[in-house]
Amino acid sequence: MSAEAGSTLPIQRVRAIVELAGLRGWDISGMLADAGISPDLLSEGRSRVTIDQAVRVVQQLWRATDDELLGLGLQPMPRGTLRLVCFGLMGAPTLGAAIRRFESFRRSLPGLPRASLTERDGEARVGFDMSGADRAPGIVIDTMLVITHRFLAWLIGGRLRLRRVELPYARDPEVDDYDVVFGAPVVFSAAEPTLIFDAALLDHPIGRTEEELLEFLRNAPSGVLGPRDYSISLAARVRHILQRGLDGEWPGVEDIAAELSMSPPTLRRKLREEHTALREIREQILRDAAIASLVRGEETVATLSRRLGFSEPSAFSRAFRRWTGSPPGSYQH
Repeated sequence: MSAEAGSTLPIQRVRAIVELAGLRGWDISGMLADAGISPDLLSEGRSRVTIDQAVRVVQQLWRATDDELLGLGLQPMPRGTLRLVCFGLMGAPTLGAAIRRFESFRRSLPGLPRASLTERDGEARVGFDMSGADRAPGIVIDTMLVITHRFLAWLIGGRLRLRRVELPYARDPEVDDYDVVFGAPVVFSAAEPTLIFDAALLDHPIGRTEEELLEFLRNAPSGVLGPRDYSISLAARVRHILQRGLDGEWPGVEDIAAELSMSPPTLRRKLREEHTALREIREQILRDAAIASLVRGEETVATLSRRLGFSEPSAFSRAFRRWTGSPPGSYQH
């Protein structure tokens, strides 16, 4: 997942993979150890993992199962299938032609979920029929949608801003990363997984080379999962501005409001409408930066606490427990 520096995902994402592994009889303990995820974190609902850790678990499952759909498709889809599909789509003249070409691939690759492209009221909808597959956990569905979105955006050489994302499962109140992952409003309990964007983009030409595709695929899903800088939510835009505080002085509410061309009261009100606040976003940035550093193991707790602006390590440890429910040592290798 090229991700915004320090972004993390809730432990529920990894817990879903562990539950899937248990149902399938897969041994995931070694995979968690390789990713640097302590099994103790699975039982604490406030725990987080870095995007890199989640990616490593998915990559290892791909290797262990030799199935890019992790056993959830109509038939196994051996590793390397995604690469072949991408090469097949790259030669299409436009984005719309590439998506319609993908619709036809299922005849030769029956393990793929059936895709459909529809247009209505200026919107393009790319949906996936998962009805014939086993019940897939949210992280598998979300990973499929994110990889699809990022690849389509890459095909046309720029941003493909999503208007909405529809997911076929109920919202988990403990999972708070949808804006980080999709950068767009999410509709839950929908009929099928669907990406919705401006239909005018379907006519955008494709002009990618084989060398560029190989570079794009080299570390999948690492290069395609995680946030991008074109989220439509105000909270994500504020987070992007506040991130500068990790390298210097934290921007104040007046600075942020001026950069976003609104008044401070309007900024606060709009953030409340998105169920957040400047203080909460700042603490999320500190939490994610702390977790990322602890997982990398490049700093002592004392050094990290000073860098993040805490007066002493004990104050940092108390804040870290409040954020994650665990002591800093739980995140160190």
